[in-house]
Amino acid sequence: MTVKASRMVDRQGLIELEEGDDVRDSPRFNADIAPTKAHERTWSKWNVAALWVGMSICVPTYTLGGVLTAYFGLSVGEALFAILLANVVVLIPLTLNAFPGTKFGIPFPVVLRSSFGILGSNVPCLVRALVGCGWFGVQTMFGGLAIHLLLSTIFPPWQALGGLGEVVGFFVFGAMNLYVVIRGAESIKWLETLAAPLLLAVAVGLMFWAWPHMSMTELLAQPPSRPEGAPVYGYFFAGLTAMVGFWATLSLNIPDFSRFAKSQKDQIVGQVLGLPMTMFFFAALGVVMTAASESLVGQTVADPVSLIGMIDNPFWVALAMLFIIIATISTNTAANIVSPTNDFQNVAPKLVDQTRGVLITGAVGVLLMGYDLLQKAGVITAGVSLEQMYSNWLLGYSSLLGPIAGIMAVDYFLIKRQRLDVPSLYQDGRAYPAVNWPGFVAFGIPVALTVISLLTGTMYWFYDYGWFTGSALGAVIYYVASQVMSPVNVSATAAAIEPERMP
Repeated sequence: MTVKASRMVDRQGLIELEEGDDVRDSPRFNADIAPTKAHERTWSKWNVAALWVGMSICVPTYTLGGVLTAYFGLSVGEALFAILLANVVVLIPLTLNAFPGTKFGIPFPVVLRSSFGILGSNVPCLVRALVGCGWFGVQTMFGGLAIHLLLSTIFPPWQALGGLGEVVGFFVFGAMNLYVVIRGAESIKWLETLAAPLLLAVAVGLMFWAWPHMSMTELLAQPPSRPEGAPVYGYFFAGLTAMVGFWATLSLNIPDFSRFAKSQKDQIVGQVLGLPMTMFFFAALGVVMTAASESLVGQTVADPVSLIGMIDNPFWVALAMLFIIIATISTNTAANIVSPTNDFQNVAPKLVDQTRGVLITGAVGVLLMGYDLLQKAGVITAGVSLEQMYSNWLLGYSSLLGPIAGIMAVDYFLIKRQRLDVPSLYQDGRAYPAVNWPGFVAFGIPVALTVISLLTGTMYWFYDYGWFTGSALGAVIYYVASQVMSPVNVSATAAAIEPERMP
């Protein structure tokens, strides 16, 4: 029996894999993490921009200005500038790591097989997946609260359920999110494209509504909370690092989306158009709304869900809750479910398909929020809320992902020189080792230094500026280690494989 071999085809700069029996029968392959075909790459720059608008407009973005002023000692003006600059900075790893996804149509876990090995890729994949599942739980908590408040507005007896109503809202909202992702990439594209203009319009409306109830001059004149006379640099760069870390997760798994882009130009322009200004505007809206809340409801409220819930107008409360539900779904589906779904498939592609990966993501997200859900349901009692604890843990955890971003960029552009042997990425014992030790050395050293700085209090700057220090050190170590330790010259192997050129 003749085994049909796979081949790579160049269709006007987009490399397409025509799978043969050697790839299809491999335990490292399934149809959901297979490279996209050229005709499946339909996302224009506007679709990519809409993706980022949909992900950026969410409750955590709304609170970023308050986080920087309250916990990082920045003034309002410094905080907003840090948010804008951070999202310009994070465009660098986002656009660089999107390149292999667009060119070869491969998702994040398969890209990682090049730098960490066919089996070794599961380690950074599961690290990324755990962070995504945690954020899925946190965002679903906000969405569940919005559903509870919406039902309490249109059906007042529902309000009597209290915390139990929030738990019901949590599971209803989570199910809605999972359904969208199970439907596939086109469903996400449709949701984000539809939601983006609606979310922007409502956000602009909220800005006009809140603006007359506060004084921007007084707001910008408020002194920062840091010690008087303390230099701004340390506080600013610590805050900048935290804001870059906000999208540290997406700077890794952006190939999960860029593999659907029509071209490199579309993914680059779309990200530039969609990310920095949306993040800046919605964070600024959070600052303005919080400042206006004293006039609007009689007290300062930083949480938009709680603020809107206090408005004494059922129609506007219901409308605003629908806005929050749509905003949170558009963020949660793309940012927190897609990557874990692909990451779990990477562990055992023949056993875990997309649907099972989505369900695993949902289950892990619920487990991570289990204590909080039991508290809301009244099964257990506690004196403190866990929302802030979860957010702090997740933001801190995401700062450890910097080395992976640096490793991915160096591997693709400097080591492999934008050439990948795609069939070998789906097979054992071919061009790529099972475990690529240079990747683990470059990942382990920055992570170890971060942990040491946290435990001992020495070199605390390494943690404060963790994304920058981790990504830079990981990139340098990986480049050097690849020259010294790599058992196979994958660069030469990949360079020897030229895809067939097709119209």
